[in-house]
Amino acid sequence: MKTYLECLPCFMQQALRAGRIATNDEKKLKDLLSSVGEMIKDIPMQNTPPETGDAIYRKVREITGVNDPYKEIKKQNIAETLALYPEMKNIINSSEDKILTAIRFAIAGNVIDFGVNKEFDIQQEVKNNLEKEFAIFDYHKFLQHLEKANSILYIGDNAGETVFDKILIEELGKQVTFVVRDIPVINDATKEDAIASGIDEVAEIISSGTSAPGTILNLCNDDFLERFKNADLVISKGQGNYEGLSNEDRPVFFLLKAKCPIIANDIGVKENDIILKGINI
Repeated sequence: MKTYLECLPCFMQQALRAGRIATNDEKKLKDLLSSVGEMIKDIPMQNTPPETGDAIYRKVREITGVNDPYKEIKKQNIAETLALYPEMKNIINSSEDKILTAIRFAIAGNVIDFGVNKEFDIQQEVKNNLEKEFAIFDYHKFLQHLEKANSILYIGDNAGETVFDKILIEELGKQVTFVVRDIPVINDATKEDAIASGIDEVAEIISSGTSAPGTILNLCNDDFLERFKNADLVISKGQGNYEGLSNEDRPVFFLLKAKCPIIANDIGVKENDIILKGINI
């Protein structure tokens, strides 16, 4: 997905939001905004938003001196979602279509996103998603690919939703490799976060090799690229990964909630819609 003009003020808001979490030093925050403003002035609009995000959050780390501003927030989100795990498992075990119910939960978890400036109620989101209609629903194709798959590459997004990802992985019943960010960026999941959610109990965890808030193939390491190329099924969670992978030429299934009007418009849905979208399928 390319960068739209509406993305530019969002970049500034993200920088300020992360900066304020990292420091109260107004001079550092002013320096941060000035630096990001200079960067935005020159970014190519054909770049994906996560490519710019990578540079912005690198600047946040450099100027504030804080490597992981969202660390405590991520811990809190994981603790909150772990508390919901038993109830969600009970709902799945009594449902007529366990995989679909697990997908609904996985998408509900995608609301835990500090890249967008929105409040969320994760418990209410879980309840809403059990009944909410999909705006795009390539479920039949997803099941066809799943049935034939021996290996699944599952590209994670936010730290708190990894608990929901674990639930879906348990229902897939296949060998899964779970992908995290190489170093902290926004509240995206790192290996440490994924282990805290119990992902290591159900999948192999690898890093994509990138610190971008999305999967940009030319920034990823060779191990990830090889697995991305050869996996029988690729599942991509969240907006950042959609931004980075939506123009690739291999089959990918995107699970996300459209929390941003620009992304919603790019996909062809309404803001707050839930999506199970396959490309090249």
